[in-house]
Amino acid sequence: MNQVAENWKDYECIDAGNGEKLERWKDVILRRPDPIALWPIDPSDAAWEHPHAHYHRSNKGGGHWEYKERIPESWTIRYRNLRFKVSPTGFKHTGLFPEQAANWDFLMDQIEQAHREIRVLNLFAYTGGATMACAAAGAKEVVHVDAAKGMVQWAKENMVLSHLEDRKIRFIVDDVLKFVEREKRRGRTYHGIIMDPPSYGRGPKGEIWKIEDQLYPLVSACMDILDEQPLFFLINSYTTGFPASVLQNILNTTVKKRHPQGRIEAGEIGLPITGSDMVLPCGIYGRWVHDPNA
Repeated sequence: MNQVAENWKDYECIDAGNGEKLERWKDVILRRPDPIALWPIDPSDAAWEHPHAHYHRSNKGGGHWEYKERIPESWTIRYRNLRFKVSPTGFKHTGLFPEQAANWDFLMDQIEQAHREIRVLNLFAYTGGATMACAAAGAKEVVHVDAAKGMVQWAKENMVLSHLEDRKIRFIVDDVLKFVEREKRRGRTYHGIIMDPPSYGRGPKGEIWKIEDQLYPLVSACMDILDEQPLFFLINSYTTGFPASVLQNILNTTVKKRHPQGRIEAGEIGLPITGSDMVLPCGIYGRWVHDPNA
């Protein structure tokens, strides 16, 4: 079951191919690497030659932005009633993954239709796209956990931009597994858990994260803080070589085993390419959602 983020107005993937993508972020056109775009581009399409900025990879790792026109250091884009700061970083990213809007829509729909108080935990929460979506949808509390202090600060800026200061959002800089274990000791539970684990990472005190070694133990640990009346459990992944069926199997052997009244959906997540009828694949997702008819 594939999901496509097709409701954007301030963002579009104009074209993709030759290992790159051409995007519009409100009024700014960026050209960035995308190793999954293995098909050719139309050599007669001049749009590729006139972005505002073009990120070039280095053979030695990393890369740099070539600015063809002056652009702001940061600017704001809108999705539904949410607003986010966008800023090109030295490692090609912009602080937002627009394909995640498909997951945001799912989360917002679930919370709005629940008609009860919902507490949400967002792990590896980055700059807070899912955090803001859940808060805007009416979650009673959203706990935002990320090991990178700078990303948590960026998420706080997004909260202000989205006018969500009056919502209960807790921002935590911590190693996610350590935080989950502490929440278990405190006896706290969540109706919805979201995680977007990296392939490899480090916690604030140097803790090593390897998705192939630690994803299942983390999901298993989360079973102890998932409420007895859960609403959803969502895993997103960008790890190369991980098929969606891996996430489906993990959810089957953890969440579904403990909470059989639910269904599991898994697949690719992607962006429509406006210059063609193709979709740019952008990772995978797996989710368990409460379903009394299951």
